[in-house]
Amino acid sequence: MVVSQFLLDTNIILYLLGGRLAEPLPEGNYYFSVMTEMELLSYPDLDKQTEQKIRDFLAQLTLINLEEPIKTKTIQLRRQHTLKLPDAIIVATALTLNVPLLSNDLRLNRLSDLDCRQLKMLDLPTS
Repeated sequence: MVVSQFLLDTNIILYLLGGRLAEPLPEGNYYFSVMTEMELLSYPDLDKQTEQKIRDFLAQLTLINLEEPIKTKTIQLRRQHTLKLPDAIIVATALTLNVPLLSNDLRLNRLSDLDCRQLKMLDLPTS
């Protein structure tokens, strides 16, 4: 049996932890970039309870650090697509691992060499 593997973008983790995804994550093994970890834990108003929730969730996944192949691919992506550095690192991580990126970032979905998959969101009432 083949187990699906995915890299989670920062926005998907935020939506998941915030209860905003319409469906559970697909079955599989999950990775996250060190950039995602830094983004999630660097919000200035992050309270201790939310920080612990994030840390507990990330502990269930596999961390991918910034190794040489990812750095090289990041540089190439920034030059080719003028991506923001965090996005380029996350995309480079997915491409280096050869796994789909779960992301609702529309710009990333337009990259032809990336298998980027969007997840359905809940329609939240507006106030």
